[in-house]
Amino acid sequence: MAIVVDIDVLLAKRKMSVGDFADAIGLSPANVSVLKNGRAKAVRFSTLDAICQVLDCQPGDVLRWVPDDGDALGA
Repeated sequence: MAIVVDIDVLLAKRKMSVGDFADAIGLSPANVSVLKNGRAKAVRFSTLDAICQVLDCQPGDVLRWVPDDGDALGA
């Protein structure tokens, strides 16, 4: 299973820099980079809430699930 983080797409649509975004949600630019590059192991609901508020979006706009090639339901 793979969870894809679409923050980079949302930032581009809103013409917002990573630095401005990081300041707005209260994270360091390095932590935003970890999140947007899919290297984060978890995200707090409070952080997801801040992301959705700043980007005026729903959690499903930020995160989506894409099955890996070997994933099979019921396996």
